[in-house]
Amino acid sequence: MNKSLPAALALASLATFVTASVVGAPAHASVKDCPVPPPAVDPVVKVPPINEAALARSIEKLPAPDATAAIVRVGGTKGTWKGVTGVGDLRAERPAKDDVRFRAGSVTKMFTTAVVLQLVAEGRVSLDGAVQEYLPGLLPAAYPEITVGQLLNHTSGLPAPEIDGGFEEVYRTRFKTWTPEEYVALAVKNPVEFTPGTRQHYLNTNTFVAGLLIEKVTGRSYEHEVTTRILRPLGMRDSYLPGRSVHIRGRHNHGYQVVPAGFPGSIRYGEASVVDMTATSVTSTWASGDLISTARDLERFVNALFSGEVVPPAQLEPMFTVPRVPAFGGCDPAVYTSGMSRMVLPGGQVAYGKTGARYGFSAGVGATRDLSRTVVYSINSTDAKSSGQNQRGLGVALAALVP
Repeated sequence: MNKSLPAALALASLATFVTASVVGAPAHASVKDCPVPPPAVDPVVKVPPINEAALARSIEKLPAPDATAAIVRVGGTKGTWKGVTGVGDLRAERPAKDDVRFRAGSVTKMFTTAVVLQLVAEGRVSLDGAVQEYLPGLLPAAYPEITVGQLLNHTSGLPAPEIDGGFEEVYRTRFKTWTPEEYVALAVKNPVEFTPGTRQHYLNTNTFVAGLLIEKVTGRSYEHEVTTRILRPLGMRDSYLPGRSVHIRGRHNHGYQVVPAGFPGSIRYGEASVVDMTATSVTSTWASGDLISTARDLERFVNALFSGEVVPPAQLEPMFTVPRVPAFGGCDPAVYTSGMSRMVLPGGQVAYGKTGARYGFSAGVGATRDLSRTVVYSINSTDAKSSGQNQRGLGVALAALVP
């Protein structure tokens, strides 16, 4: 399902909170009424020693009402820490494990963006090139020109499809198979939201189109390109793109969603009821959110990406650049880069990363640009799509990154 604010990064929410320069702007302020955000400057802030006590507190007392399990890996040049708590299966009361697979959700966007930027480095795609030229007929003729770069940094103005996002409908259709073309066609029945390049609106439609671009340019499937260009070269043996499979292969912690009492298929969980959402189709998020991975693999990926091993340094810069435009719907400055988010943390530390949410699973990847500190987490949230549930992930990030 395409979510904007509710499905946005937990870490991006923090970034928005601490970097917004205009507060209380009109709900639908005109672009001309908004000041141009200043260039982002990353101050030099020494990464603090790892606070093991704070990290342990961030995932303590699981299972709890908000989450059944959590996995955290903190690394970098200043030390390491690992933690796992909770239960992996409520029915069997099996303890959670730290080397298991999980649904990474929108962390997938980092991989999609990286492949497009590889194609840019190979001279097969231009960030200034028009989507309409690469994918003729995909977008309505009435649409303005949209560039590849605008897709990646969510300034394209492409709309979201009108889909019932209520959990009852999500649960009823949890095994439904979408094609990327079907999803995009439903989205572009709507007009563009704004003139491309003038605002930023984080929507899955952008990454769906980016995935289709990868397929058109390479002549091979999106899954093949991510696997052969990133997963295999980096030795990410436990990571894969499931396609139409609704299952998670191998060992994994189960993911649950809280529901009203009496909901079909639910089981009691303390004072609440939950349904098991481990098995579900991810074709509704495809190149925006279908990756299955492990904490170890994602830690390997973020180190390789930031080091310039995945995308050449010259083409990597868009992943660390926030466009100087306001966010959609107001005058707050944009916070998303191409594929990630820039986070200004308390104390001035700047980190870049991505979080993702599928029902039952919340994941996050973040790091300082010099890789002095990295953090990867997977939390089996009982209400992963609720903005309030991001607090557990925010707690992990703050414990890992803030003095």
